[in-house]
Amino acid sequence: MELNTIQPADGAKHYKRRVGRGIGSGLGKTAGRGHKGQKSRSGGFHKVGFEGGQMPLQRRLPKRGFKSLATPYKAEVRLGDLQALPVSDIDVLALKQAGLVGELARVVRVILAGEISKKITLKGLIATKGAKAAIEAAGGSVA
Repeated sequence: MELNTIQPADGAKHYKRRVGRGIGSGLGKTAGRGHKGQKSRSGGFHKVGFEGGQMPLQRRLPKRGFKSLATPYKAEVRLGDLQALPVSDIDVLALKQAGLVGELARVVRVILAGEISKKITLKGLIATKGAKAAIEAAGGSVA
């Protein structure tokens, strides 16, 4: 292969359409814009969602609710689920490996639901007031 023989693959490049260049081009005179009307004129266009002065759809519909973008990064774990874990030192990684929280979870909160009787240590987790009291009553700690 020589540098002077390199060329793009067939069909990789195509010519830009030149409008308004005579009747023989197929796009002469009105240049594919039809006759009259706002869209036929230069600068004659409107913003997205404009409905000719009618109240646009996004303004006719009621505004309702809120969806937090932080949701996939938060998770909750019950005390009863921690009781079933084979390890005593529990952190986010241990919970992910056990399948108790999703892979995206960053902030994990332990809530008071179920019983706990074994001694566990929480590291890097948030515990509610009741859950913390139950863990400490079982001889564990929240770090």
